[in-house]
Amino acid sequence: MEIADYIVAEDRELVDRVLKGDNDAFEYLFNRYRDAIHRLFVQRLGGVNDADDLLQETFIKVYINLHRYSADYTFGQWVYTIARNTFIDFVRRRQDDLPIDERFAAPASNAPTPEESVINLQQRSQIEHYLEHLAPRYRQLILMRFFEEYSYEEIAAKLSLPLGTVKTQIHRAREQMCRLIAQGDER
Repeated sequence: MEIADYIVAEDRELVDRVLKGDNDAFEYLFNRYRDAIHRLFVQRLGGVNDADDLLQETFIKVYINLHRYSADYTFGQWVYTIARNTFIDFVRRRQDDLPIDERFAAPASNAPTPEESVINLQQRSQIEHYLEHLAPRYRQLILMRFFEEYSYEEIAAKLSLPLGTVKTQIHRAREQMCRLIAQGDER
């Protein structure tokens, strides 16, 4: 089979070829799904440390169990299911490795450190400064949407405006706010 044939072949055709002993076909399947599965692990783990090992473990399981693949599902769904189960097993193993007192320890506090509190206060005062320079209408929309956390629909109802108008004006208010922040101390 030519390289171009592997590249354009559907997953099911490549699976059939692997089952007939064509290991090159598995390499193409691996390359199709490697990055997406790796990103999934990185995203769930919050880093790359164990993602490579989980990726390798996933595709070893895929290779070993390829004869169990059913064409009722897409190959991607099947690989994702194996990846998800591999991740769940990994989390369970990690939990089992913790000493009993760490397993039941209170979670870390989400309260900000003193340094974070100072930074947050500074950022808030800067934002308030920029809000003062917005047009009153835009200031009201920014406050309602991002500080009071009203939905677009709630804002439209409160201000008796069409939903599309609210969305457009909030977009313009954000743009104006971004311009003010970008200009910063140049003003």
